[in-house]
Amino acid sequence: MLVTPIEARDHASVAAIAAACGSEIDLDAELARQWARIWVARKAPEADPIGFLLVWLVADELHVIHVATDPNSRRQGVGSALLVELLAVAKQRRSRLVLLEVRRSNREAIRLYRAHGFSAYGVRRGYYAEGSEDAIEMMLALDPATGEALPGKDEIDLGA
Repeated sequence: MLVTPIEARDHASVAAIAAACGSEIDLDAELARQWARIWVARKAPEADPIGFLLVWLVADELHVIHVATDPNSRRQGVGSALLVELLAVAKQRRSRLVLLEVRRSNREAIRLYRAHGFSAYGVRRGYYAEGSEDAIEMMLALDPATGEALPGKDEIDLGA
């Protein structure tokens, strides 16, 4: 899996992936923000993207805004490859925290984030307008000197 910064040729694919996952992304607006970064995952250098990650760089934190994989490419390591790149960037930037929200019902994503060291620390009730679904707040604390993940534990009960 190849993970690279987004290129102009990737815009249509990223928009299509976002739409297929039930969200919209205004790439022009995001790319105009000096604090936003977008990476794409592809199977080969000339292949179309099959996943993307949008992050905002905020002081010594990274805020994950979107992670999406083309529905036909799920369970192939796309999300994991994107998170590995994210954590490499966090280490390089000497970040202290990586933060994100995820739908309570998105058990696959929660498992993926946990596999990369994230823990659940809060709930935003009714965060997602459609269906008033809760968002689970997750974080990964990092040692800014080494970039290594610090041990974390869930501070909320997610149920089974």
